[in-house]
Amino acid sequence: MIAMKDELRNAVATHSNVGENLDRSALIESSVSRGEALVSKTGALATWKSPESTGRSPEDTVIVRREGIEDTIDWDSPNNIPIEPETFRMAFEDALELISRKKKLFSTDRVIGADPSYALPTRTITDRALTALFTLNMFRPEPDNIGQSVFTDDVFDLVVLPCDKLDRGKYRGKLRKTESGETTNMIVAMDFEKLLGVVIGSAYLGTVKKLMFTVMNYLLPDEGVLPLHCSANEGEEGDPALLLGLSGTGKTTLSADPDRALLGDDEHGWGDDGVANFENGCYAKLIDLEEEEEPEIWNAIMHEEEYQNHGAIVENALMYPNGKFDFSDDRLTPNSRGSYPIDYLSNIKPASVSDHPETILFLTADANGVIPPLSKLEPSQAMLWFLMGYTSKLAGTETGVTEPESIFSRFFGQPFMPRNPDVYAEMLGEKMKEHDTDVYLINTGWTGGPCGEGKRIDLRYTRSMVEAALSGKLKGVKYEEDDNFHLKKPETCPGVPDGVLDPKMTWDDSEAYENRARKLAREFSDHFDEAYGDKDLDKKIVEECPGK
Repeated sequence: MIAMKDELRNAVATHSNVGENLDRSALIESSVSRGEALVSKTGALATWKSPESTGRSPEDTVIVRREGIEDTIDWDSPNNIPIEPETFRMAFEDALELISRKKKLFSTDRVIGADPSYALPTRTITDRALTALFTLNMFRPEPDNIGQSVFTDDVFDLVVLPCDKLDRGKYRGKLRKTESGETTNMIVAMDFEKLLGVVIGSAYLGTVKKLMFTVMNYLLPDEGVLPLHCSANEGEEGDPALLLGLSGTGKTTLSADPDRALLGDDEHGWGDDGVANFENGCYAKLIDLEEEEEPEIWNAIMHEEEYQNHGAIVENALMYPNGKFDFSDDRLTPNSRGSYPIDYLSNIKPASVSDHPETILFLTADANGVIPPLSKLEPSQAMLWFLMGYTSKLAGTETGVTEPESIFSRFFGQPFMPRNPDVYAEMLGEKMKEHDTDVYLINTGWTGGPCGEGKRIDLRYTRSMVEAALSGKLKGVKYEEDDNFHLKKPETCPGVPDGVLDPKMTWDDSEAYENRARKLAREFSDHFDEAYGDKDLDKKIVEECPGK
């Protein structure tokens, strides 16, 4: 039987109209002429998607369960949804049939990863010019020395048919049931063993980006590279720093430092030669974007240029008939996005690679007001907080949410980390020890009480904490342990009043503080037991969990 990858390549090779590796201008013009996007007043492209495609579709994102990889994936994680090889084969054959009926196809050959030693060649085949343009924005051009890559002969083939749908009846009992009781009509499937991906029915551009991030997160540990959902920047002395944090923790704001060059804002690998960005661009949230608050992102999207040369893509943001955007309007979705090449930003390191990080910052936004604003983590503590990936959902942000809700997303990116949890945690601990890397936990959340009673920690103080951590000014200070969370908080930090560093001292009611802190510690313990209780993790990591 012909291998699936050969079938795909034959289908493309025999198609009568394929735009292969077209340049940016050609793809921009095709996106407009084909009605896939409109031209905004600035020259950026604007596009809108149907309601089911205004974000990722995690319940339709599946992994082919093959015997060869069975033991390498944590199937207990709610985001690692398995499908049978036969079901994937059905979807693949449907994709081939759809391809054969398309009037035009587009294919792009790019790589994921700025480090040539593990750059993954990726070929995207799609019927949408805008999707192809997105891969030029987000994936990197193939380097001349791609022959150095461990993946030189392992091209990942990705078929993206965003506006087609599956036959629901054909997949009944094979794919999930929706809330209406119908079988889903979309699929975002990854076959790690065959190096194949199929997307049918999800038009959200971020689906393509995150699928390939997940692929890298699976492949790289076998090559000794730790994949990280993080931003990275570099100081004038060539000293890199990594910032890990979930949405709302300040990762984008704090990584955009005028004194430090940006490597990338979202996805990196830490290998034998240091850290490297996976991507060629950024995919920024645009809701409530203002020039004064985020001038770099604003300029990347809003700078004026002939549309054929612009190529920034604004997805799902309101645009008026005069071509002006209203980024505050969330009626379609609060998840409006902007895709643009990283060199649209002013302070970057174009090579997107750096040395081994001297400092890593874990960011959390604790809405309970009980986590210290600054703590130094020992290796076993860092592994624990890496496993937990804690932040808060704020009261009032959703109907019925009256108290801060604890969010735990392993490795600060649970949906995209398919391997067993000990793999990523142990790699972090090993690399920290090997390269003498300091890890700090920075709470950008509340002080003086929970959200609604206290106030957000002053951004000026947070910036001072970040600067102190990155410059080494915290190495010689004294630390004291926080009993509830086993955290070592510094007694002093340059630029920060001493009283701010101890959360208990900022509360008027010390008993209320203790009650709230103990409650959060129990939530940590309960989540740890549920997620990792049977994973046989190192005892030292378990002991660092709050509530234990």
